Amino acid sequence: MNIFRLAGDMFHLFSFLVLFLKMHASRSVAGISLKTQQLYVIIFVCRYMDVFWNFMSLYNTIMKILFITFSLATVWMMTHARPQASTYSPDDDSFPSLVLIVPCAVLGVLINQNHSDPFEWLWAFSIYLEAVAIIPQLFLLQKLGECENLTSHYVFMLGMYRGFYIVNWVYRYMHEYHYSDIIVWVAGVVQTALYADFFLQYFNTKKSGLNKPVRISLPV
Repeated sequence: MNIFRLAGDMFHLFSFLVLFLKMHASRSVAGISLKTQQLYVIIFVCRYMDVFWNFMSLYNTIMKILFITFSLATVWMMTHARPQASTYSPDDDSFPSLVLIVPCAVLGVLINQNHSDPFEWLWAFSIYLEAVAIIPQLFLLQKLGECENLTSHYVFMLGMYRGFYIVNWVYRYMHEYHYSDIIVWVAGVVQTALYADFFLQYFNTKKSGLNKPVRISLPV
């Protein structure tokens, strides 16, 4: 544990809180991709199912439970809460999830840290899938052409979470003997790169006016 990983985890948790605030305050899920949220459920369940038998620390256990719980709560709110669920538009959220799931599943089986352990397959699959899980969200925002403030803050915090994790990896590489995690590094860099255009437009919008929606034109 170091300050960079802690900051990344806090940005990740705050992203859920901002998302819940957006859905509660606006009573709408417009601009939020259900497909991205469903992918996050798959990611966290596959990665953290060992919470029942692999105790590392109280912090680690709490974070695993929170991520699984928050991701499930988000999907439930988008599909069952009223009036939020009635505002979801499947026509806008049209990116095909299987295009992401199937290649990541294949990679998880073929390229992982222990080919004899099915849980390692699931772990690697979750890492690969997290790298691209934001694509349906960015695709949705591109179709809408703009992103309201709370939604833009949500996507921004997800990007900051990944950015701090990259700094965390650099810090660990410099301070921990023989630290290496190629799968996580490559997937994390790919994930961060997907946020690059959004970050540029986010900062340009906030410089010109804090209350303006973020105009979206992304190469997704």
